[in-house]
Formats: sequence, C-alpha cells, structure tokens
Amino acid sequence: MDGKRVSESAVATSQVMMPQDANPSGNVHGGVIMKLIDTAAGVVARRHTRNNAVTASIDRLDFHHPVYVGDLLTLRASINLVGMTSLEIGVRAEAEDLITGKIRHTASAYLTFVALGSNGRPVEVPRLMLETQKEIRRNREACDRRDLRLAEKRKEKAHQG
Repeated sequence: MDGKRVSESAVATSQVMMPQDANPSGNVHGGVIMKLIDTAAGVVARRHTRNNAVTASIDRLDFHHPVYVGDLLTLRASINLVGMTSLEIGVRAEAEDLITGKIRHTASAYLTFVALGSNGRPVEVPRLMLETQKEIRRNREACDRRDLRLAEKRKEKAHQG
C-alpha cells in the first residue's frame, strides 16, 4: 500500500461562533468545540484512508482559553501517526476576535480513529510519509502517547480479570 504525506489529508476549517453555540455562562459551550474538533479530525481520517473512519478515543482534550460568541474558531487538524488500521490525529483550535484581530490558542486534542471497510470491519490504512522535522517530532510524540495508551489498556485488563 502506498504512503501518503501529512499535507495530503490535513485540514483547516473556520466557523463564526453564534449565540446558539453559547453555554449558560455566555461562552461557547465546550461540547460544541469538541464536536467541531471531532468533525475536523474525521475529515482528515477519511481523506487519508478514503474509507469510513470512526472515533476510537480522544486521548487528550485540553481547553486553554474560552471562546466567545462572535469569535472565528479555526481548527487545524493533521495526522501524527498511523498504525495498521488506526490513525492519531492532532487538532489545534484557535479563536480570533474579529474586532481586535487577537488570536488565542483555545484548545488542543489528540484523537484516534479506526478506518472501516465496506463490511464495517477495520481495514489497513496507508502508511504515513514524514517530510519535515515538525512532522517527525509529532510522530515521535504520538508514538510515546500510543505506548502510554497501550500500557493503560493492559493495566485495565489486568484489573478486570
């Protein structure tokens, strides 16, 4: 199976946050941001695999700053790591105050997706071709996160039996 470059599946998407996106405190609801993060990551997974892909886990989702109604929320998503049937995708969310032009890094997340074939079963995904030092660094960090996830799964399994 041929490999694909990170840039071939990366996506950037923007959306103005509206009053219906707000929580009772008047900030954009974290759940709205989570859904947009998951959607952006899903696009990247489908672009890379050219198959259906489903969210298997969200490894980390950290909120750094609030997002306000009227802000332009931009999500940048790209692949960090591929396995046999899975992919780790990193998403960075930034909010821009359209009046002042100030941009805030509002959230970051790492999501794991599994590619599914037409029969609904996991399928092999194209390997990842790393081209830049940044991509190599992100891939190495993703390998470390994968090792931690697998160790945690083994630990959970041991405590269940």
